[in-house]
Amino acid sequence: MRFRHPDGSTVHLSYCTNVHPAETLDGVVAQLRDDCEPVRRRLGRDRLGIGLWLARGAARALTTDPAALRALRAELDRRGLEVVTLNGFPYEGFGTGEVKYRVYRPDWTEPERLAHTTDLARVLAALLPDDITEGTISTLPLGWRTRFDPAATAPAVAAHQALRTLAERLDALAELTGKSIRIALEPEPGCVVETTADAIAPLTAVGSPRIGLCLDTCHLATSFEDPATALDALTAAGITVPKAQLSAALHAEEPHLPAVRDALAAFAEPRFLHQTRTRAPGGGLLGTDDLAEAVRPDGPLPDDRPWRSHFHVPLHAPPTPPLTSTLPVLRDALNRLVGPSPLTHHLEVETYTWQALPAELRPRTRAQLADGIAAELALARDLLTDLGLKELP
Repeated sequence: MRFRHPDGSTVHLSYCTNVHPAETLDGVVAQLRDDCEPVRRRLGRDRLGIGLWLARGAARALTTDPAALRALRAELDRRGLEVVTLNGFPYEGFGTGEVKYRVYRPDWTEPERLAHTTDLARVLAALLPDDITEGTISTLPLGWRTRFDPAATAPAVAAHQALRTLAERLDALAELTGKSIRIALEPEPGCVVETTADAIAPLTAVGSPRIGLCLDTCHLATSFEDPATALDALTAAGITVPKAQLSAALHAEEPHLPAVRDALAAFAEPRFLHQTRTRAPGGGLLGTDDLAEAVRPDGPLPDDRPWRSHFHVPLHAPPTPPLTSTLPVLRDALNRLVGPSPLTHHLEVETYTWQALPAELRPRTRAQLADGIAAELALARDLLTDLGLKELP
């Protein structure tokens, strides 16, 4: 979906296809037909943006077979779909029964991450619509924290050098194709770059306009970051925001109550990590790596102040009381992201946890999932038009 900003620029809204992941190229093509096109039709659009997720095998198949890449581009056109952004965070196995910590490997200290992201950039340059010259790829924020020993500098140095190498490759790609691809590190709780503030030093060290930040509003809210403060600090530091992911976290206002604990426990599931955070009494944050740990009777978090959990809840359907979502944080962030001087032009709804919701809230059919995704996009569309953007055909 495209929108005209009051300043005359174009803002793109898509949804991320990691909600129905496919590990192979044939699976991706089937996904376009069975999942993405139905969402477009529900919205009554002739064209719909998707934030494509390509597993390592699918990306490699596209870079080694030009005919397959041309065929995918033709299939996107035939289905009324367009791609200006990729989700390069998960490497492979995102549709398996247990993802948890595996989603953070390989990280930016490992050559496989650089090779995969380079392939994604080449693919995206070929998939961009003819009238679009800039694409974006979100990626993990260097790596999970335990892989980066605070007492050692080698992991950070290796990651920074890999990103500099990638920036050089992107420069060469732009010269060759006329398409500018930018990479966006996505701060996430538990990672070495957990918050937007954590991102400033490494992105400054990398020092390339090709490498910026992906602001995920679920992650922002889980870390109790204020959108205005975070974005002002990034702007002051000269850090760009090539991409933002529109998402909402799980919020529990009174976690000391047994009914609230029971409601939270229903969201503790075995597939994904749901990092949980609360404010520390003297400032800062306290947290656990997963919600199941937090809700244990002997869990380590104080329960006299609100908790937030990294569980991407559907934008249009917050959980029933006593829980809610951090949609207000998303609204505040969006107001700054696409304000009078937009900080980003690529927005992506990323609710990959539909099938991880408590059983009574999960879609039971593809049609129900398409209904839910279309409703999320409709809400995001309304937020943008409320800010003065005009939806384009």
